Amino acid sequence: MQKKSGGNTKKSSQVQLLKGKLDISRSGMGFVIVEGQDKDVIVRPNDFGKAFHGDLVRVQVATGGNSIKRLEGKIVDVIERKQTIFFGHVEINKNIAFFVSSGDKPIPDFFIPVEKLNGAVHGDKVIAKFIQWNKDDKKPQAEIETIINAQSESDMAMKEIIVEAGFPLSFEKEVMMAAEELSGRITREETMKRKDCRDILTFTIDPVDAKDFDDAISIRNLDNGNYEIGVHIADVSHFVKPGTILDKSAYARATSVYLPDRVNPMLPEKISNELCSLRPNEDKYTFSVIFQITNRAEIKHKWIGRTIIHSNHRFTYEDAQQIIETKDGPHHKAILLLNNLAQQFRKERFDNGAINFSSTEVRFQLDEKGKPIGIIVKESKDAHKLIEEFMLLANKAVAEHVSKIKINKEPIPFPYRIHDNPDEEKLKPFAAFARKFGYTFDVHNEKEIANSFNQLLSEVKGKPEQHVLEQLGIRTMAKAVYTSENIGHYGLGFENYCHFTSPIRRYPDVMVHRILQDCIDKNIKPEKKMEDWCRHCSERERGAMEAERAGNKYKQVEFMQQFLGDEFEGIISGVASFGFFVETVEHKCEGLVSIRDLNLYDDFQHDEADYALVGMRTKKKFRMGDKLKIRVVAANLTKRQLDYEWVMEGATQTKTKPAVNKKKKK
Repeated sequence: MQKKSGGNTKKSSQVQLLKGKLDISRSGMGFVIVEGQDKDVIVRPNDFGKAFHGDLVRVQVATGGNSIKRLEGKIVDVIERKQTIFFGHVEINKNIAFFVSSGDKPIPDFFIPVEKLNGAVHGDKVIAKFIQWNKDDKKPQAEIETIINAQSESDMAMKEIIVEAGFPLSFEKEVMMAAEELSGRITREETMKRKDCRDILTFTIDPVDAKDFDDAISIRNLDNGNYEIGVHIADVSHFVKPGTILDKSAYARATSVYLPDRVNPMLPEKISNELCSLRPNEDKYTFSVIFQITNRAEIKHKWIGRTIIHSNHRFTYEDAQQIIETKDGPHHKAILLLNNLAQQFRKERFDNGAINFSSTEVRFQLDEKGKPIGIIVKESKDAHKLIEEFMLLANKAVAEHVSKIKINKEPIPFPYRIHDNPDEEKLKPFAAFARKFGYTFDVHNEKEIANSFNQLLSEVKGKPEQHVLEQLGIRTMAKAVYTSENIGHYGLGFENYCHFTSPIRRYPDVMVHRILQDCIDKNIKPEKKMEDWCRHCSERERGAMEAERAGNKYKQVEFMQQFLGDEFEGIISGVASFGFFVETVEHKCEGLVSIRDLNLYDDFQHDEADYALVGMRTKKKFRMGDKLKIRVVAANLTKRQLDYEWVMEGATQTKTKPAVNKKKKK
């Protein structure tokens, strides 16, 4: 007979179901990230159930006893798949076919029914589409969607990066057919519904290699001495209607993906490069914000609505910059006036609390086969800032307009672009680190934080510590996202902000155009799914950014292969317990100096507060922002990884890398 439990016995644990995103590390351990919960739920590989990396899942955890220091759980349901297409190869053995993923996240092999091979044979590189994983199935099931025919190893790698990020490589036949059926004919009926701006001087300013021009600027003098300046944006929503196959396809991607040698577009080329591209000497449908502005950059009036324009000239950024510098060239008076106004708007933004962050961007020079042969550091000049200021002005104006409209005293569901205020706890270590370089940082309120950032960024310009303080400062800030909960954009210093100016490459801009037209027509239909749509667009944006970083990293490694064994000046760009990262001064290519190599000289420990590795015997310190010399010792394209070793100045190295690396030098 069982004894009754005593009154002081500890309560038994209770089962709880939590919802979150499964993150699987390269080692195979899983973590479910639950929104609003500080600690992730640990999930061991045998407890993944039917879930893949990135899936939205329900995880069952045991809660109760105080002895539980961390939550462990078991996945019991997959709510939503993050990814349904995968890159890998086919393995066929005795008429049984499997798909093996080549991604860096552990994933089970997929069973491929013979009739779903679609012509693939053993060893083919393919894209597989997940079909199902039923309760009693040991393996998930998939079908081969595409056999990859790559022109080179680099081409294959770029395609793999795009698929790994969850983006399709091509459009379905039905989508392409729907795009081809669209007509770009300018009709009298449609023109009558729009403000006709075709007789006003209008031009575009874009990168030299741009194929889609989704924004244009018009300018003319008014009789009252002010200027009428229009910001005209391609009217994608005229062609891509809600609920159509084109719309569903665009929403699924939510963004174009830009890799060093290609663009994976959100919309078919017929729309992005033809119908909606504001090409010179063509009439185009646009959505516009037209401002009346004084020569002191005071906005006296603004009008928002659909228009029709005719671009008179296509400028590259280099063309516009030359006009700004020489004060001569086509339409130079208009360019110089716009530049003057843009500089006034820019100054006003920073005076009102915007933060003047700037980050170095690099562009690869590629040969005809896509191989990198050089690296160019992109510099933001006045021509870039001119376009930036007028696009910001239009985005802000649209968000302000919609924010004032209410239905039953409630705001309209709308995809705002928000940037949260900085986290004071995250800023404290940065402020302490900046103090070591002699910079004071006030973290008492949001305005003082912005002022401190701008003061620091101004004083640090051109100094050795500029790069490290800029990069660390950016890392301390919150990430901008799309949401219907409008809390403003801290980094820009705007109370209301949205994305309106790039509908060819961003789906939130298409949503903004549609809602804006509903407001103009006074036919507002509040969308209950707006927050879900915003979350999806933010997630796809992060996926695109990860793909872009991976693509740039691959090209860095491909470029640096020719320098195996060579030495370069570098700057420490990151520090971790396993080593430190160095970015070469000449090429801006980042590689890792491993702690294992460093420990041949001394026992180095990670000092998190000082962003440094410190030698226990010699007290030698490697800190973020330090300059040093490195040697390129390995360039692994498969892992997209560069390995460097520290070159000790004025001393003979006591360790060497295998000579095989130097033999690879070209």
